[in-house]
Amino acid sequence: MTDLANAPDRQIETLTRAAEPRLIEIRRDIHAHPETGFDTVRTAGIVARELAALGLTAKTGVGRTGVVAEIRGGRPGPCLILRADMDALPIQEETGLPFASTVPGRMHACGHDLHTSALLGAAGALAQMAPQLAGTVRLVFQPAEETLESGAAAMVAEGAADGADMAIAFHNRPEHPAGMLSLNRGASTASSDEFMVTVHGRSGHAARPHAAIDPIVAAAHIITQLQTVISREVDPSLSAVLTVGHIAGGATQNIIPDTCMFEGTVRCRSPETRDLAEAAFRRICEGAALALNVRAEVEYIRGAPPLMNDDAMIDRTAEALALQFGTPVHVEQGKSFGAEDFSYFSERMPSVQLFVGSGQPGRDDRVHNSDYQPDEACIAQSAIALTRMAVEFLS
Repeated sequence: MTDLANAPDRQIETLTRAAEPRLIEIRRDIHAHPETGFDTVRTAGIVARELAALGLTAKTGVGRTGVVAEIRGGRPGPCLILRADMDALPIQEETGLPFASTVPGRMHACGHDLHTSALLGAAGALAQMAPQLAGTVRLVFQPAEETLESGAAAMVAEGAADGADMAIAFHNRPEHPAGMLSLNRGASTASSDEFMVTVHGRSGHAARPHAAIDPIVAAAHIITQLQTVISREVDPSLSAVLTVGHIAGGATQNIIPDTCMFEGTVRCRSPETRDLAEAAFRRICEGAALALNVRAEVEYIRGAPPLMNDDAMIDRTAEALALQFGTPVHVEQGKSFGAEDFSYFSERMPSVQLFVGSGQPGRDDRVHNSDYQPDEACIAQSAIALTRMAVEFLS
């Protein structure tokens, strides 16, 4: 730990607390006007305006509606990405709050309004502390984290990660009280891949199956065999999930159809397991189809990779934030099989995802719920944490 990294706790606290009322005001404005997917035009405009007020030049339209800006330190050094997501969800808000969503069927039910305002808070503090930094902070405000088409992938494709050496993301966690900070070793989230398999047989009368080739029976056998990918091929300590969520074939009871389709998802918590699972999936479909005299047409689409946390960054983050807040940071092995597209950054460079408690006393909130009411204290806490992490890694 450097002398500089030990020194700035009071400065960070003072700068952020002075901005806290404005950050809450920004959050409530964004909350009242939620935008989904890549349609974060108004939100991106607010971000660009606030960055300009800090004397920063914002590049807009990155990955369609993303915003990028840089804070250059007083000395040369690495480039660190701080990323926040901006998009809302297609949910009808039921909170009854004075600043509730004014857009029917749209709500910030995952706290990305908190993330956006918190990163603006960190930007304000870091802009004033820039002479103390050795390197560059790249602020990345991302659309479309909640959608199948990834905003992170779009921003990376347009250069948002180019030349960066490290990356940090954060997420509110209502299961924990405001003020509690936590980190995951290994994978924070899993990869998210999708598949659709169409089994081609030959149609015929249900009373004369010998004259047809039944794709439904074949699909049932293939689905059963696919479960052995997880139970017999993946190391149990690494873990994975393969779920068939939809199957469709035929139109009536007395006809064997030409085709039967099934589709689902594969979730893996390491790149190695992900490669193994896809190879086994394709092998089983091909081999079972051959044995059953059908043809299996496999469409296997890779989505977000697993979000892998860098161990060295975890250690430095936990130590720095414990000094900043005066309380230990909770560090545990990651367990989630959800997906998070910050992983498009983490697969390119050492990265870490921080979780910031957002639970209000007396409530039992969860994200993606129509009555989600986080504690706004987590905004300043997130901004302080991000600022301290940037100082730690650029000192």
